[in-house]
Amino acid sequence: QVQLVESGGGLVQAGASLRLSCAASGRTFGNYAIGWFRQAPGKEREFVAGISRGGYSPTYADSVKGRFTISRDNAKNTVRLLMNSLEPDDTALYYCAAAAGLVSRRRDSYGYWGQGTQVTVSA
Repeated sequence: QVQLVESGGGLVQAGASLRLSCAASGRTFGNYAIGWFRQAPGKEREFVAGISRGGYSPTYADSVKGRFTISRDNAKNTVRLLMNSLEPDDTALYYCAAAAGLVSRRRDSYGYWGQGTQVTVSA
């Protein structure tokens, strides 16, 4: 199993950038694909970005392509989500999740979740 803790959220104006980090426990971090999801009030939790166990095959939701970049450093047990050109529609609670398998866009593929970090973007 793995424990995940997100950090880096905050309140910013439209057009600003934020870097979210997901810190994982254990030396088996490299066995898990990592996904970022977000959930706005009254909305369904949606896929944002994902990365494979080895750091290959990054994938993004259409809404964030070209603006967000996901990366990982298995030696440091961390995954980063760099968010550029933030928009009010990006406002949500962002979750880091781990899957013991291939990277996926499906919520039910991920067995471990962090508690989330809030990102708020004002117009």
